[in-house]
Amino acid sequence: MDRTPSSERRGRTLPARAYLLFAVATLLGLAHHVDHVIRGNHVGWPITPEVTPFTYSLVIYPLVAVGLLLSVTGRAGARYWTVVMTLGTGMLVFFHVSPWAVEPPADVILPYANPLFGYAAFVVLLLLIAVVAVGAGYSYRLWRGSTG
Repeated sequence: MDRTPSSERRGRTLPARAYLLFAVATLLGLAHHVDHVIRGNHVGWPITPEVTPFTYSLVIYPLVAVGLLLSVTGRAGARYWTVVMTLGTGMLVFFHVSPWAVEPPADVILPYANPLFGYAAFVVLLLLIAVVAVGAGYSYRLWRGSTG
């Protein structure tokens, strides 16, 4: 049981803006994972029997759920989200837009018969990367600005 006085825990809670960023990032992440399934490439377990980077990327949802629970109860805060969002940004950039991309932009855009759907999926991916990067920076600013 956390014996920290509630007034101190409240001091460690995050601003509503942070939760909004985490929610938008999570919704964009869900949209991107659904896009994987719709276009049928770069998927893995639980959709197919193979364990792939897609499978490992699903760990973000338990991390978000645990982070939200810990954050609203004052047991975790900006430092936790800085780590999660920074790692998320790095993984998204590495797997999608780096020179070593496993799933480069063409793999997101070209599977769709209608190119508008492909470009829309790529825009969602770019928005996801941007929101997660902004979330990392904002969380870092909150963490470094705090005294605890």
